[in-house]
Amino acid sequence: MKLRILSAFGAGFLIVCAASGANAQNMSATDVTLSTSTAANGLSGVLDQLMGMEAASLSSLTATRLRQIGSAYDAALAGDDPRIMDAAELDALRTPRGNAQWQCLTEALYFEARGEPIAGQYAVAEVILNRVDAGNYPDTICGVITQGTGRQFACQFTYTCDGRSEEMTDETAMHRLGHIARIMIDDAPRDLTAGATHYHADWVNPRWASVYPQTAAIGIHQFYRQQY
Repeated sequence: MKLRILSAFGAGFLIVCAASGANAQNMSATDVTLSTSTAANGLSGVLDQLMGMEAASLSSLTATRLRQIGSAYDAALAGDDPRIMDAAELDALRTPRGNAQWQCLTEALYFEARGEPIAGQYAVAEVILNRVDAGNYPDTICGVITQGTGRQFACQFTYTCDGRSEEMTDETAMHRLGHIARIMIDDAPRDLTAGATHYHADWVNPRWASVYPQTAAIGIHQFYRQQY
């Protein structure tokens, strides 16, 4: 049996069994393959060797590379595109600013997705912008978000008609989501939801969910693409 060490961060490390013929992608320069059959002390010996190699390898990595390793999960969900920033990168930016359309998208992300993983927040932004581009929805961000607001059972986004306060009080979330809104408005790729125009939380089951094809599931949200 062979063990492959993928990467390590801090005091922990990750080991997986390399299946025969598997095509490992995005492997770092520190990849090592060892055979347990040649280790002096069996698996324990292999782990000791791996720990030593990993420590030596990490010492040669730049801070940027270490951050990339630590955020591998978010990068994978976001398509590993450099224009899609992870939480740490967003938090390090200056206070975001924008026009009324940017404000509408920031508020929608705050009330609809602030508790979601970063990829889920980008995904909700995708849905809103996909609607802006679709012919059967308003052609502005604010128009899409407020469509149907004030009419019973007609609002498209729950927070616009649930009767609750729409005051954003979480400054960290506001900062992060404001930047996500800016990134998405500035034509970042929309490849997380395959053109989704709808989503719902996983504890509800709207009628359209049985009609439109599901395109993704991220966090608590299921995503669907309306067929025209």
